[in-house]
Amino acid sequence: MASTSASLTLPVLPLDDEVVLPGMVVPLDLNDADVRAAVEAAQAAARSEPGKPRVLLVPRVDGTYPSTGVLGTVEQVGRLADGDPGALIRGRGRVQIGAGTTGPGAALWVEGTRIDESVPEPLPGHVTELVKEYKALATAWLRKRGAWQVVDRVQAIDDVSQLADNSGYSPFLTTEQKIELLETADPVARLKLATQQLRDHLAEQDVAETIAKDVQEGVDKQQREFLLRRQLEAVRKELRDLNGEGKDSAEESDDYRARVEAADLPETVREAALKEVDKLERSSDQSPEGSWIRTWLDTVLELPWNDRTEDAYDIQGAKAVLDAEHAGLEDVKERITEYLAVRKRRTDRGLGVIGGRRGGAVLALVGPPGVGKTSLGESVAHAMGRKFVRVALGGVRDEAEIRGHRRTYVGALPGRIVRAIKEAGSMNPVVLLDEIDKVGSDFRGDPAAALLEVLDPAQNHTFRDHYLEVELDLSDVVFLATANVLEAIPEALLDRMELVRLDGYTEDEKVVIARDHLLPRQLERAGLDKDEVTLEESALRKLAGEYTREAGVRTLERSIARLLRKVAAQHELGGRELPFTITDADLRSLIGRPHHVPESAQDPAERRTAVPGVATGLAVTGAGGDVLFVEASLADPETGAAGLTLTGQLGDVMKESAQIALSFLRSHGAELELPVADLKDRGVHIHFPAGAVPKDGPSAGITMTTALASLLSGRLVRTDVAMTGEVSLTGRVLPIGGVKQKLLAAHRAGVTTVIVPKRNEADLDDVPAEVLDKLDVHAVTDVRQVLELALAPATSEAAPEVPVAA
Repeated sequence: MASTSASLTLPVLPLDDEVVLPGMVVPLDLNDADVRAAVEAAQAAARSEPGKPRVLLVPRVDGTYPSTGVLGTVEQVGRLADGDPGALIRGRGRVQIGAGTTGPGAALWVEGTRIDESVPEPLPGHVTELVKEYKALATAWLRKRGAWQVVDRVQAIDDVSQLADNSGYSPFLTTEQKIELLETADPVARLKLATQQLRDHLAEQDVAETIAKDVQEGVDKQQREFLLRRQLEAVRKELRDLNGEGKDSAEESDDYRARVEAADLPETVREAALKEVDKLERSSDQSPEGSWIRTWLDTVLELPWNDRTEDAYDIQGAKAVLDAEHAGLEDVKERITEYLAVRKRRTDRGLGVIGGRRGGAVLALVGPPGVGKTSLGESVAHAMGRKFVRVALGGVRDEAEIRGHRRTYVGALPGRIVRAIKEAGSMNPVVLLDEIDKVGSDFRGDPAAALLEVLDPAQNHTFRDHYLEVELDLSDVVFLATANVLEAIPEALLDRMELVRLDGYTEDEKVVIARDHLLPRQLERAGLDKDEVTLEESALRKLAGEYTREAGVRTLERSIARLLRKVAAQHELGGRELPFTITDADLRSLIGRPHHVPESAQDPAERRTAVPGVATGLAVTGAGGDVLFVEASLADPETGAAGLTLTGQLGDVMKESAQIALSFLRSHGAELELPVADLKDRGVHIHFPAGAVPKDGPSAGITMTTALASLLSGRLVRTDVAMTGEVSLTGRVLPIGGVKQKLLAAHRAGVTTVIVPKRNEADLDDVPAEVLDKLDVHAVTDVRQVLELALAPATSEAAPEVPVAA
């Protein structure tokens, strides 16, 4: 530990914002009055005392002095390097400053006590380690500065106090840090403080060097990139001069500005485009924003903002086009004709645009597969003289597919609606939204919700795509949406569309379609001329009735294609001479046996209704109307448990209809002269064949009631009768849906008598007249009427004259 010793009287030499530690040698300018006064006073005192003149070096910060100073000796007085008078002073040791006193000269004299700074020998181990650490840190710092000679001097210092005071030469220490070293009397504590200060400085220096290195690398990279881009511009300029190739960014932005100003754009779109051109001019070549802006500008400039096709207002001609390209489908043809007629009258009276909106249309074509919904869209565009574009929505799950992506995303694109407008090249095309019922939804959003604005005539004149972010007028577009299942379309979306049902073709319509459309197309695909192969109408009718049973005509077309391939192959093999006429008798030898044989062609014992308990119903599926058989049986009272068993993948509503039918027969069995006691003691089993197909709905109620009544009474259900209707507990026959599709299915299956609810009589107006002419339709209000019509007399054993098909 340090201790105090001899008392001294010394002149004060103040140092403004400087600190001198023991062991340091510093030159001082004698032009400073305080310095000169102190040196002269020391020299005057030294004349009467042996040794060199002595002064007290005290730092002065803002007019204040610390309590510790340094005893300094004036080693030499002479001239400094710049020629001014100066003195060379060496610090000798620390002095504890006391009270002021008097002395010779103009300097301030103070009394002081010399501080003993010796360290006992030998040095403790921790002090030795501290000395090594300080020397290592000092050496590292000096080597970075290239002061190799100073390194040797530092390594030669063994005294702890001298080693600590050597930090006084460090230029990175602040005045406050040096004063702290000056006032720390204990050499070991002072060395610890100097070591910590040096360690902190080296750490800061490392961070600063890392930052400087990173900055330098960045600057070097920018300089290299700048140099390379300048070289690239020079190469492009040479290529442009030679071959007209290349274009620099300034010319490119100028080109976009010229294109925007020359384009026929709406005013709001023009302003937005010019803002983007300004951004492009300000952005650097390497900025990714430049490519986004160029892509956006290309998209905006490619859109047909003011391009519109003139509608063909030849109403008769449009109707003739629709009739020539599609047989049947009178409802949708009538709706398109109405639209054209109204639009023509509005245009004639100057009412083309009202409230910013034009006279577009949104139609939903709902029907089973293969009835011509998709091809109808192209025919509508043809009839109206408009461009046609198809947008496939099947399986779309991302909302951005409809509204577009935000431009900040990598690979952002406008939505399918905007792309359809761009593809059509017109602002009033016919856009077919195909398979709108197959649109899905997941975590990316609900595309059907994004279609709400597109298909709303009150909103779509200001449609805003997320990518474009400018208003797009869709009010003049004719939207045709196609769907197979009406229930799969969200209610809010369906409310914005006008519904047109396509319930399938009659057999006569199928024959016309096959003769006028399908056969010529397949002849061309098979490489045959129309004079080489001819299909008789009887063959086409048999193909439609016995080889295919569908609402549409896709399977019929495949059957015709198969026939023509067979004929072409046989001709190439030398087994068939052309021209050749295909009759109904040739079908079996060419494409095999029929797949749908009418029950009239079967043995009476093999018909489904040849036993009691089987009735024929009518149903609606995703593929249109279909014939549905219901089978009922009673279990053996000794082996079967009482109760009702239902099989055939039935839904809850259909299961409830079976319970209602059973309850009605139990409560009214005596009135109907049925042995209802069997229903109490024996289990009842009702089965719907085609068990792999899910079934639901209330329209099989009277069919199940008839099957159970047939089972209990032993009377057969007439094979020429099919029925549909909901049954109530009191026996009332309630209305159902899909009457047109069900009657078409009954007609295809060869049924001649159909039972429907009385309240569905109005729906018969939608059924084609040629179908109604061949059906005996009975509208009933009570189950008792159904049983009278459907059940054969109890004494009848013979098969009915017109059986039902399987």
